[in-house]
Amino acid sequence: MPNKTIYVSDDDLALYKRAQEIAGNLSSAISTALRRYVEMEEGRLEGYDEITVRVGRGTGRKQRFSGVLLAEGGRSSKDGYEAFKVYRSRTGKFVLHADRRHQYKQKQSDPAYENGWRSWVGNWSADQSWSLAQGEATLHVVETIEQLRELIPVELYALVEEAANQPAVEDLDI
Repeated sequence: MPNKTIYVSDDDLALYKRAQEIAGNLSSAISTALRRYVEMEEGRLEGYDEITVRVGRGTGRKQRFSGVLLAEGGRSSKDGYEAFKVYRSRTGKFVLHADRRHQYKQKQSDPAYENGWRSWVGNWSADQSWSLAQGEATLHVVETIEQLRELIPVELYALVEEAANQPAVEDLDI
């Protein structure tokens, strides 16, 4: 295996020392960092961004990938809202981030206010109850745009279909 010499400034010495403590092998840590750097920079040059989204319940956990946003939209109902973002990944797959974190229920004290014109006006009674549940944000990865059809609203699908044929970056000779 060939040897390479890396010169480290005094200011960065603590960083290299900490990397060796974490990785156990400084050479391995440097190779991992360089691999990630090259991958992300090549993606950036091709027009892709580093995307980080939250998934799971509540604050959940973070997931990261390289992609470009194609379209976003949402819908609401009496039970809460759903927000959708559709990306094209660097590998050509379609990634859907669906956020359904804020779902709520309201119980009317008077059944007359649940339907008809009274539901539009609302119940001004102080005798009401409601609850807010931490929903869930999910990430779906599909191979083709057709597989998104059942996962997102029709209007959003039309936008994604239109945007999917566009290049991530268009170089202009101007």
